Amino acid sequence: MLIARLIAEPDHLSARIDAARADMESAGISLASAAMLDFRGDTMQIASPDNDAAAFRAAIDAHFDGTDGLVTDHEPVIPHVFISDMDSTMIGQECIDELADFAGLKAKIADITERAMQGELDFVAALRERVGLLAGLSVSAIDQCLAERIRPMPGARVLVETLKRLGCRTVLVTGGFHHFADPVGAMLGFDAVVGNRLEVADGKLTGGLVGGIVDSAVKKATLLAEVAAAGGDAGLNVVSLATGDGANDIPMLEAASYGVAYHAKPKARQAANGWIDTGDLTSVLKLLGIPERDWAV
Repeated sequence: MLIARLIAEPDHLSARIDAARADMESAGISLASAAMLDFRGDTMQIASPDNDAAAFRAAIDAHFDGTDGLVTDHEPVIPHVFISDMDSTMIGQECIDELADFAGLKAKIADITERAMQGELDFVAALRERVGLLAGLSVSAIDQCLAERIRPMPGARVLVETLKRLGCRTVLVTGGFHHFADPVGAMLGFDAVVGNRLEVADGKLTGGLVGGIVDSAVKKATLLAEVAAAGGDAGLNVVSLATGDGANDIPMLEAASYGVAYHAKPKARQAANGWIDTGDLTSVLKLLGIPERDWAV
């Protein structure tokens, strides 16, 4: 059984379901049911007895634009593990772009960041290039950037704290830097943080990094390690959730039980089985079926 949950205005969903049903069935996609969920006035659940998830998802995308959604092979449940990207996912900024502004290099570095997030550039090479351009910048600029520029995405703290309250382990994993991720993780309530480390000497950035680099492979490996630690290596059915927006999040999104692309680049959105195109991060809670009375507000 395949299940799609879609969030939008009820009239928007109701107006499209009949045409969607007809086109799906003419394409050989059977529908078992389509109804608004009782616990959500803005959420429709569509079920199909077929097992072609790609065709089902393509049909959903074709008929239900302007929605937030999730396609799974079971009724969504509360995950045991939640792994999330930071920049443009848990916070509304790309930290390295904002930091670059203090060196007068924002436009140049932001262009490299955008191309890397679109999957047009090798992430590690792009990261080293951008960090290198920041050589000589005072570390005091990081504190100023944090205070003046970095803000959480709407719903970020509610999502993290709600999942924690319900027994889910939460990990922030970023291709960005611990100088930013540690305070952001603490602010939002994450249990752990994984990120890169900027090299500092005499109070200034050297333009280098310390230790291994957190790239797409490390993000996926972090997810798999957390699943194993939660009982996956003992044969338990550990359900995982991941959120991200860029190309370097794709392996992590694909490996998760629920991979949710948040206002994402096209490649990341296509790779995920969940997407938030219109709402904030509390849409993830809605798609999981967690009633608002259980949210940490």
